[in-house]
Amino acid sequence: MAELLVDFITSLDGYASGEGWPGFWGLEGPEYLAWLGEQPEVTYLMGANTYRLMSGFAAGEVPSGQDEFRAEEEASVDQLTRASKVVFSSSLEGPLTWANSTLVSDDAVEAVRGMKENGPGILSTIGSLSLCRSLLEAGLVDRFRVGMFPVITGATGAERIYDGYPDVALEMIDHRTFDGRIQMVEYRPRVLEHPPLGAPA
Repeated sequence: MAELLVDFITSLDGYASGEGWPGFWGLEGPEYLAWLGEQPEVTYLMGANTYRLMSGFAAGEVPSGQDEFRAEEEASVDQLTRASKVVFSSSLEGPLTWANSTLVSDDAVEAVRGMKENGPGILSTIGSLSLCRSLLEAGLVDRFRVGMFPVITGATGAERIYDGYPDVALEMIDHRTFDGRIQMVEYRPRVLEHPPLGAPA
């Protein structure tokens, strides 16, 4: 049975990106980049908006506010291009042009449920905030990992991650610090039907 990981990279105040900021907010360091390179092979899951953005980067479109990609950003996009990707969308039309991408127009929750039941390995989301929320609400997420970068983007932040989420109890299973500044926390999530009377069990 496959394992499903929701994987977020955020500012301290919970934004997935910031207008005019480079990838990783320009704050990645050698320890963090080395750790990224050591990660096991996964199948990435994403929605249409993330696909359009990331496939555009792969085709050479530079993020707004930048003249060119930094080497770290190019390496990240190249890694994504080589990886297997499943794109959930009713608006995109196949075949998809980004290498190793499969389009699924069926219900994403049921499709991922089937992928978990019928395949080995690791499924990992990338971006795709509404997809992540739907998978969490359906009880399909095994691990919830957040890399928090030391920046507050109150003026320029985009894509608030947790808006619209249910209440979720989080059991920490791993944590570490990279380059003396990037906090990585990993949890097992449990969606709550109502707030607990005491501390979450």
